[in-house]
Amino acid sequence: MAGKIPVKKMMIKNPLVAKTTDTVMEVAKKMAERRVGSAIIEENGNPVGIITETDLTKKIVALGKDPSKIKAEEIMSSPLVFVKPDDDYSIAVEKMKKHKIKRLPVIDNGKLVGIVTSTDIARTVPELMDILKERLTMRLSKPLIESAVTAGICEVCGNYSEYLVFEDDQWVCEECRE
Repeated sequence: MAGKIPVKKMMIKNPLVAKTTDTVMEVAKKMAERRVGSAIIEENGNPVGIITETDLTKKIVALGKDPSKIKAEEIMSSPLVFVKPDDDYSIAVEKMKKHKIKRLPVIDNGKLVGIVTSTDIARTVPELMDILKERLTMRLSKPLIESAVTAGICEVCGNYSEYLVFEDDQWVCEECRE
């Protein structure tokens, strides 16, 4: 299929950072100013948690708590689920699905270098959806003339070829037929 795409190609650099000792009100104001949905919470320069819009809604607003009297460390999600800059985007997708989250800090050698969101991935990788749809269509439809040559994605190696042949119930390129 498509080549690997490292997280660093789609991450947002310089994500919003706040301190564990900041009040939730301060963090929320920073998020509103930057127009972002989360803040990475640091302690002594190290990322230790994250606060999202959902945290603000469920842990403060819904409970009627005063955000000016609560510290970030009291409501942050911790420990951090994160990815490394060179991790393939699919690792980020799997972690997001497993932990039911939409944002992942990108950490390199213990230091925050970015953040990647489900929106960033969706914006960067739309061509993969097209490829998957094409492969599914090819799998579901039997060719009218099974000896015909066509162009498309080889179902063995995943590469595009101008010369696919339908063999053993799958579309195969020249290299994989040999």
